Amino acid sequence: MSEAAVLIPQPVRCAIYTRKSTEEGLDKEFNSLDAQREAAEAFIQSQRQEGWLAVPHRYDDGGFTGAHMERPALGRLMADIENQKIDCVVVYKVDRLSRSLLDFARMMSVFEQHGVSFVSVTQQFNTRTPIGRLTLNILLSFAEFERDIIRERTRDKKAAAKRKGKWTGGYVPLGYDLDPHGGKLVVNEAEAEQVRSIFELFVETRSLAGTLEELRRRGWKTKTWLTEKQTRHAGADFTGGSLRRLLENELYTGAVQYRGHSYRGEHSRIVPPQRWRQVQRLLPAAATQQAHKDHDQRGALLQGLLHCADCERLMAHTATRRAGRQYRYYVCRHRGCTGQSVVAGAFELAVVE
Repeated sequence: MSEAAVLIPQPVRCAIYTRKSTEEGLDKEFNSLDAQREAAEAFIQSQRQEGWLAVPHRYDDGGFTGAHMERPALGRLMADIENQKIDCVVVYKVDRLSRSLLDFARMMSVFEQHGVSFVSVTQQFNTRTPIGRLTLNILLSFAEFERDIIRERTRDKKAAAKRKGKWTGGYVPLGYDLDPHGGKLVVNEAEAEQVRSIFELFVETRSLAGTLEELRRRGWKTKTWLTEKQTRHAGADFTGGSLRRLLENELYTGAVQYRGHSYRGEHSRIVPPQRWRQVQRLLPAAATQQAHKDHDQRGALLQGLLHCADCERLMAHTATRRAGRQYRYYVCRHRGCTGQSVVAGAFELAVVE
């Protein structure tokens, strides 16, 4: 009797984690998450002589990328691990848990700290063994390599599309709508008339503040848009930043800009190129005028003087507040520019000294 008792294995509480990057197909009766869970349950059942049993709680992340750890089910899983409720995490495949080597290393550190092992059903290894840990690192390195390749291909595809003048996504600007059939920009006539009027107003006033005042008097707003899930975001009052972005946007001339080069776009133009170029010539002086006001209001010492290292356009002063403290920056607001922002206080101090 005592010998039989010794042979009874300690229970191993197994949590099954599943993930799918998109929500496509999740409404089906049997979806990808169910398939992953079924495979994991079968594996746990095959190890029942070792005391393995699946915990009843489900940890399913449907529609979440594995590139980061901001996932609700993953958060619950990590919390249960820290509360000593789990002995083993079982997944269908390594990249279901994470596609980031750095994030995975952090999770493995938590697993080891709490004595939790990790098992991949299809790759058949257990992190309690040295060979399992070695295999895991190799597989995860390949998973991250694959992700980098996909990212590079996506970037190259986007660049090729831009050179052909195609719309590659992002916020649809005022004056255009997205063609639901072809993913192209089509002119919204009512909004396009507003855009042309905004350009005319700026040429007349030669002032960002004066143009803003008139836009607010007329009650004109920025673009109202819908997310992919059809959530409506109403347009807001124009600010100095949103007005400048509109006036600097070469898209209105029927062009697509990519890394400092302009390509003929597939969409129709709203603003004549000569009018757009005229506005670009007037903007620096108007920005300098606005800079003096910003300097008086927020202490932007270099507003109107600092140029972007990448595109050589004037950088704008901006500020944000976190935890009751204000942080000031100089940023390039030119669409498509990849220039870095500059911390205002430290840079101003360096210039003064």
